Amino acid sequence: MRDYIIATSSTSDLPREWLEAHHIPFISYSYTVNGALRQDDCRESSRAAMFKGMRSGDDLKTSMINEYAYYEFFKGLLDTGKDVLFLDMSEKMSVSYQNARRAAEQVRAEYPRQRFEVLDTRCISGGLGLLVQEAVERREAGADLDAVINWCEANKLKIAHRFTVDDLNYLKRGGRVSNASALVGSLLNIKPVLYVPDVGTLDVVKKARGRKAALNAIRDGVLHDLEGVDASDRRMLILHADCEADAQWVRDQVAAVHPELADIAIGSLGVVIGAHTGPGLLAVFYICDGRKPT
Repeated sequence: MRDYIIATSSTSDLPREWLEAHHIPFISYSYTVNGALRQDDCRESSRAAMFKGMRSGDDLKTSMINEYAYYEFFKGLLDTGKDVLFLDMSEKMSVSYQNARRAAEQVRAEYPRQRFEVLDTRCISGGLGLLVQEAVERREAGADLDAVINWCEANKLKIAHRFTVDDLNYLKRGGRVSNASALVGSLLNIKPVLYVPDVGTLDVVKKARGRKAALNAIRDGVLHDLEGVDASDRRMLILHADCEADAQWVRDQVAAVHPELADIAIGSLGVVIGAHTGPGLLAVFYICDGRKPT
């Protein structure tokens, strides 16, 4: 079996320690804090500092990854002589995706004896992170590249993404809601519950009145997806943007119904997604039998 590399981007929102322990190269998105350029290093300390700064009024902006940056990253991977599988955010959610595709075409032409595969994962943030973890687990168990790709293609749309945000103004700045919707939502204490459907976009599936109602809606959605399911071999990842107590509450609620769930991890949301959603985002990612945005 030919050796191969699984690589991803910093927007998989996996911890730096896990990426390094499993030898997973990642390409970093860049962002600015009050005009100062920084690279997403996937460190928990960077994420905590970012959300603390946002609560104090820091202005964050993110940048796409250009074609040349992808080319240099991909070339470095292929210089090892190994084949490569690259997993990035959903095409519908990332303006960088086409740059990655074009860069991939260049490196394939330059390294014709090696395989270079880029998947449209239809996942974002921790959903992408779960897909990466599952792919790496299979590679480490001895699966060849085709087997890992086939598993990813067959299962990527079984990774559910459920979110809520605390402040609609961040979504307004990113163009996700209008100024009027943000104003009315804030006045009425509306907290949107969001979901990633099969096409890989980000849709509002419910408008809850208050934070507790939004958390209840996420819990209920998760339990609905796992109803009648043996979850003993499934992963779940809960990411939060400076709201760890809410993440622990959701974890405990799910675990009370599914004590057999193999692994419920809690971590911090990455800086790139966090810059667009603001502090207070709570997201749950898990493998189910198919995406059902209800």
